[in-house]
Amino acid sequence: MKKHENLIYITGDTHGDLARFKKCKQLRKGDFLIICGDFGFIWNSCKKEKKLLKKLGKRKYHILFVDGIHENFAELNTYPGEEWNGGNTRRISGNLRYLMRGEVFTLGRKTVLAFGGGGQLDESENAKYIDEEGGGKTPEELAAEHPEIPKDEDYRNGLRSLAKHGGRVDYIVSHEAPSKIAELLELPNSDKSRPNAFLDILGDSCTFERWFFGEHHVNRVVPSKYYALFDRVMRADEIIKSN
Repeated sequence: MKKHENLIYITGDTHGDLARFKKCKQLRKGDFLIICGDFGFIWNSCKKEKKLLKKLGKRKYHILFVDGIHENFAELNTYPGEEWNGGNTRRISGNLRYLMRGEVFTLGRKTVLAFGGGGQLDESENAKYIDEEGGGKTPEELAAEHPEIPKDEDYRNGLRSLAKHGGRVDYIVSHEAPSKIAELLELPNSDKSRPNAFLDILGDSCTFERWFFGEHHVNRVVPSKYYALFDRVMRADEIIKSN
């Protein structure tokens, strides 16, 4: 009997909605479901939440997620770090894991670069960098207040990971879209923030088959490499016509 090849499936932001997993009946034991940020099931560390996370971790397939903009990062960072399938993760429970920014993972026969996070500082917050009276906040303090925004080390880590893999991965999974793609699709919430601009650099620094992102809450495709996902659950290698 031929052994089942573990497959990769991708979906957009879940925001703590269990209904999304009703669309995952086709996943088999050992398959991978990657969520493009705003996972939403790690929020207040209550008993009900812990029970639910344990239940998700017992699924027959792996549930993996990059971080989005709306996460409880303080709670997320309490989970232990663990190297897994070539990259650094935080293991939440059983088969449920957070994929850290800029890490590359080998899932079945495919390599996946994970790069979560996003957002930007508004003008008033940017002004705090240059307070002439010394009352402003340092870049480090602002970074601590905005853990959703990728840091310089995250960017460096992504480039280092790509270099280790010869500048080639099969898939990239992020929360935000590269700025050039967001503009092309005229996506809602699109901007030219630093994270979006860095994703342009990231894409230009490597060869990849497909790029998936979830922040914009639409199901759209730019033939044939870029996929904006929300409530669709798709196989990473699925052929979808442009829309």
